[in-house]
Amino acid sequence: MSDLRETLEHAFRENRLLASTLANILQFLSGGNNPVYEAAIGELVENGAWTELDDRFFKTLAFGTGGLRGRTIGKIVTRAEAGSQASDRCPEFPCVGTNAMNFYNVSRATQGLVKYIKEYLGKNSPETRPSIAIAYDTRFFSRQFAELTAKVATENGCDVYLFESARSTPELSFAVRYTNSTAGIVITASHNPPHDNGFKVYFADGAQVVEPHAGAIMNEVNKVADEVYAVLPKSQQGKLVSLGPQFDDLYKARLRTLVLRPDMVSTQKELKIAFTPIHGTGATISVPVLRELGFQVLTVPEQEGPDGSFPTVRSPNPENAEALAMAIALAERENADLVIGTDPDCDRMGVAIRDRSGRMQLLTGNQIGSLLAYYRTKTFKTQGLLNDQNKDRGVIIKTVVTTDLQKAIAQREGLHCVETLTGFKYIGEKLGKYEAALPEEIRRLYRGLPEQETRSARLKNSYFYVFGGEESYGYSGADFVRDKDGNGAAIMFAEVAAYAKSNGVTLDQLLDQIYLEYGCYLEKSGSLAFEGAEGAEKIRRLADSYNAEPPVEIDGSKVVMVKDFATGKVRDVEGDLLPREKMTMFELADRRRIAVRPSGTEPKIKFYLFGKNPVVSAGSLAQVKEDLAAALERLWAWVREDAKKRVG
Repeated sequence: MSDLRETLEHAFRENRLLASTLANILQFLSGGNNPVYEAAIGELVENGAWTELDDRFFKTLAFGTGGLRGRTIGKIVTRAEAGSQASDRCPEFPCVGTNAMNFYNVSRATQGLVKYIKEYLGKNSPETRPSIAIAYDTRFFSRQFAELTAKVATENGCDVYLFESARSTPELSFAVRYTNSTAGIVITASHNPPHDNGFKVYFADGAQVVEPHAGAIMNEVNKVADEVYAVLPKSQQGKLVSLGPQFDDLYKARLRTLVLRPDMVSTQKELKIAFTPIHGTGATISVPVLRELGFQVLTVPEQEGPDGSFPTVRSPNPENAEALAMAIALAERENADLVIGTDPDCDRMGVAIRDRSGRMQLLTGNQIGSLLAYYRTKTFKTQGLLNDQNKDRGVIIKTVVTTDLQKAIAQREGLHCVETLTGFKYIGEKLGKYEAALPEEIRRLYRGLPEQETRSARLKNSYFYVFGGEESYGYSGADFVRDKDGNGAAIMFAEVAAYAKSNGVTLDQLLDQIYLEYGCYLEKSGSLAFEGAEGAEKIRRLADSYNAEPPVEIDGSKVVMVKDFATGKVRDVEGDLLPREKMTMFELADRRRIAVRPSGTEPKIKFYLFGKNPVVSAGSLAQVKEDLAAALERLWAWVREDAKKRVG
C-alpha cells in the first residue's frame, strides 16, 4: 500500500492525476481490505491509465434525477475485475472506483438511506419498524447489488420486501405503496448502455425521492466513509420477505383498471401487437395482461430472454429505431398493427404503428403521450365521468419540456394542466399533494380502495389524475404507481389502437385529427455528449454560458423570453415553487422554443426544440407539418454550431 500511495502522489505532483482523484483513491483503499480493490488500482497505475483512474475516482457518485447511476464495468477492465470470467463476458467483479456502481457505493448508499429513514420514522412514527421494497432489472450485477442492499438493510434493522427475480421499476413503485414500505430501491440504469447500472431511491409515497428527503439522504450517504458497517444483534435485525407471482397478480389487477372501454377492446380481437422487452423485464407483466384483454401478442424470440449485454441492440432504448428493428421486422412478417417495446426496467415505452399507407412508422414520445392524453380525456368526458360540473378537477400533468399539445388538449377540454420539472418524480410529488388534500378518513384507506372509489373521492375533494407524461417516452394513467409505467403505457396505448381500428382510422390519421382540432405541434430533441472528468467540466461551462451570455437572436428570430430555472423563483400554475434546476428556456418571436439542460443521469447536455402553428386546416396540414419540421432542423443546426463556439 505504501508503494502504491507513493506512486499515486508522484503522479499527482506531475499533474497526471486530479487532486480529488488522489484523495478519493486513498479514502477508498483505507475503507476495507478487499484485495480486488488494491489489485485493480495497482494494475491501472502500472499501465499508466491515469485518465481511467480520473474517470473512476474524480468524484463520488451523487444522487441525480434518478438516484445513483454510473459505470459498473470500466472502460478498461483489469485482470482483477475480470476474475474467472472470459474477456468477452461480464467481469466477475464490478468496476473499482468511487465514481462507479459497485459494492462499495451500493453499501454506502444503503447505509445512508437506512439511517435517514430510521431518523424520519423516529420523529414521525416511532413505533414503526422501517421497511424497504427492493426490485432489480436484468442488467449485469443487478441481482448481486439487490442482495447486498437487502443484506445491509436487514442487518441494520429494516424489514425488506425483495422481488424473487427481475421486475420492472413501476412494479417496485406499486410495491412500496401496497406494502406501506418506508422506502423503495430499484437496481437499474433504465435504458443506459450495458456497462451502466444504478440505484434508484423511492420514498413512502412510491415516488422517487424529492426534497427535502433527497438532499437529506445524500448527506447521510456522504457521511458513510466505507462499505463496512456494524451488524445489529440478530434479535434487532429485520426480516426478509420474498415477492413473487402472487404479488404480480395484485399489480396486474390494478393495471387492468386502466382500460376505459373494455367492451370496445373485446371487439377488436384481430388487433395484433408485436412486443419486445429488449432483453429486460417488460414481458413479465405486459404480455400476459395484454393477452388476457384479448389482444394478439407476438413476442420477438431473440429479445425475450433477460440478458444484461443486450446483444441484439446497440442501446436498449425503445425511443431508438434500431432498438425496435427486430419487432418491426416481426410486425411486417405477421402483418401486425402495432409494435410496442419497453426498456430493461420497463418504465419507458416506444411504439411503431402501421400508418395509412400500410408502412410501419415510429412515433415520438410526444406523439404517443398526446394520443393517450386525448383519448383518455375524450373518453372520460364521453362516459360522463368528467362533466361540466367537475371537469376542472381532472388534471393532466406534463413536464416543461413535453409538447404543449397536451396543454392545449387540457385547456380546450376544460381540464387543469400542471407542468413540472423534468423527471417523473415531480409528477409523483404532485400526485402526493393531491392525495394529501383528501379528507383524513379517505386518506387512511386510499391505497386499498378500488379505482372507481378513489376517482370519485378525488373529483369531489382534490384532482383526478387523467394522464401524465414526459417526452422521453414515460407515461402514467393512474396513481397506484407513482412513476412512469411501461406496463400501464402498453395497456393504455393498445386500447387507443383498438379505438382507432374500431373507427376505421389508423393512428397517424387519428393524430392528424388531433392536430386539426387543437393545432399542429412538432418537437425535436438532441444532445451533445462529453465523457469523463473533462467532459463533465465542458457540460458545466456550456450550461452556465446560456445564462451568462444569452443569445438575443436565434436562427434569425428574436429571443422574446429567457427563463432560468436555476434561480429558484419559477412557480407553476398552482403557485408552487419549482425546485432549482440547471435548465434555461428561450422563447422566440416565431413561436419556436428551446430548452437546454444537463442530463442528471448521463454525460450529456440535452436540447429540446418546439414549434407550433395553432391554426391549421385539412388542406394546409401537410404543408404546416413540413414547414415546422424544416424550421426545427434549422434551429438544431444553429444550436449545434453555437454550442461549439461556447465550448471553445
